[in-house]
Amino acid sequence: MATTRTNSMRLRPLNRENPVGKMNADATQVTRSALHEIGNKVSNITLDVKKKDDLTQKVSVRQKAIVAAAQKAATIVNPLADTVVKQENISKAVKNVEKSTKVVHSPMEVCEVQNEPCVPCINMANVFDIDADDEDNPQLVSEYVNDIYAYLRELEKSYNVKHNYLHGQEITGKMRAILIDWLCQVHHRFRLLQETLYMTVSIIDRFLQIRPVSRSKLQLVGVTSMLIASKYEEMYAPEVSDFVYITDNAYTRTDIRQMETLILKTLDFRLGKPLCLHFLRRNSKAGQVDGNTHTLAKYLMELTVIEYDMVHYNPSLIAAAALCLSIKLLSNGDWTDTLSYYSTYTLEDLSDTMKKIAKLVIKAETSKLTAVRTKYQSSKFYKISSIPDLKGEQIRRFAEC
Repeated sequence: MATTRTNSMRLRPLNRENPVGKMNADATQVTRSALHEIGNKVSNITLDVKKKDDLTQKVSVRQKAIVAAAQKAATIVNPLADTVVKQENISKAVKNVEKSTKVVHSPMEVCEVQNEPCVPCINMANVFDIDADDEDNPQLVSEYVNDIYAYLRELEKSYNVKHNYLHGQEITGKMRAILIDWLCQVHHRFRLLQETLYMTVSIIDRFLQIRPVSRSKLQLVGVTSMLIASKYEEMYAPEVSDFVYITDNAYTRTDIRQMETLILKTLDFRLGKPLCLHFLRRNSKAGQVDGNTHTLAKYLMELTVIEYDMVHYNPSLIAAAALCLSIKLLSNGDWTDTLSYYSTYTLEDLSDTMKKIAKLVIKAETSKLTAVRTKYQSSKFYKISSIPDLKGEQIRRFAEC
């Protein structure tokens, strides 16, 4: 990258009393109670015979209602994807519901109701119903949660980013890495939600693979993508003037507004790509992991956003591999049948991705791009990036295996 652009991409010191303009400082601390890091705790999730019978009856009633509604409807409109599922696909949708809610007692029954993504035959006797105790909490939507995650796994395929999509462009993978590292600093200074960072990176990659830009416009694409992501995710988003300030006036308010219009039109206003965090929270609940394990998985996931070679990995795969590696490093635990069932990935499916992430951990120790590692050295994140487990022999074995 030319020296002039590297200098303009520096993070301007935020010496003002309020780093995000007129934004209420207290408002930046607002969190969404429905999306806590791990969410609801799982306790006493082993169902007794009576609870299994009750659950089976509820599932049966629900499936009958779904079939009846499907027979009356000519089409089913999906408001999130703006698509129409034709009548001939209704039977497939019903099977998806059966797969996610049926109480299965043998691996053979799993195969009979299976649809993509395929869940391998596992010992269902070891799979616990992690939503059994959530029926009285409407925010946890226990009745629909399996359907929601099945839909998210289908949705992530339609928002995929191609491998090596920058080939032939003026922008390189190294330039992208420098930009993302700088945006991690901006994100941390503005105290934005973690979802905002992942969505920002998603918007950048999806935009650049469709519409190449010159290197002089790359930082503009980055800050504008964060502005869009903030409007989508945040309750109190930074103002345009804050992004003008953070770029040291390299771009004007008009430049950012025009780029915002271009990005949204290029993406056809489709911003609903599932994020790694969505899947990690579900997986952490299935694994009943502690705060340290969950936080380490977040650190491992965030290392991947800078890595250009991993832009084409599905968010659900990255989330599962990061949690699996975290469990192995901190407790030498197993990737259980419950985790395989709810994540839809076995240990064998995750081995290559875990190896890739382990290499990123080792690489981060000497990399000049330090935003993510520095962020997770704070006490807020349990200083997780500084733990000895990330510098020992075990992480090197994962990177080499």
